[in-house]
Amino acid sequence: MLARRAELIERRRIVPGEIRCIDYYYVTVPDKPGEGSRILTALYEAGINLLGVSAFPHGARKSQLDLVPEDSAAFTKAAKTAGLTLSKKKSGFLIQGEDRPGAVAEIAGKLLHANINITSVQAFCAGSGRYGGMLWVKPPDMRKAAKALGVSQSTVAATRDIVDEASEESFPASDAPSWTQGHSCVDSPPNKHLWRRDQCSSENLQ
Repeated sequence: MLARRAELIERRRIVPGEIRCIDYYYVTVPDKPGEGSRILTALYEAGINLLGVSAFPHGARKSQLDLVPEDSAAFTKAAKTAGLTLSKKKSGFLIQGEDRPGAVAEIAGKLLHANINITSVQAFCAGSGRYGGMLWVKPPDMRKAAKALGVSQSTVAATRDIVDEASEESFPASDAPSWTQGHSCVDSPPNKHLWRRDQCSSENLQ
């Protein structure tokens, strides 16, 4: 019975559709209605396409909005025009593939075997049998993680300047909000804030 179960699991193993490095930036805004809409509308009107957005409370009456642009150069130009104060460019991974049981667990397992701790991961069903998500590790682990995940080293080299490797910054890119203290991943913040961060996990996904 166990051998049969192992065989079935092995048959379902499929290499993720795509894992690649991404650039992202964050902005800090007042924690009040309309701030997210203001920023996202300005970027939309500038023709900016975002691969991902995440927002959560950050300090007293503030929220942090993380933005993952498809085109970093166009994004930074549009952000400047909109009067946004961006963080330094950061890095992470975009994951996409077939929506199936264990898809994210397989990715987490590869990092486990490489002895890499996951700072944060968000993954969601995208419909049509697909899923997508974002994954972060500590800046000094980026190259090692890319190798473990089969990501082209050239894309990692191209993003080498986007993090301060002497820094402990990761996702969230700034100091963690008070409700994250003592946790290996970020729990959902109170409903009263601008957004809810609905999913988070760490190496416990394995």
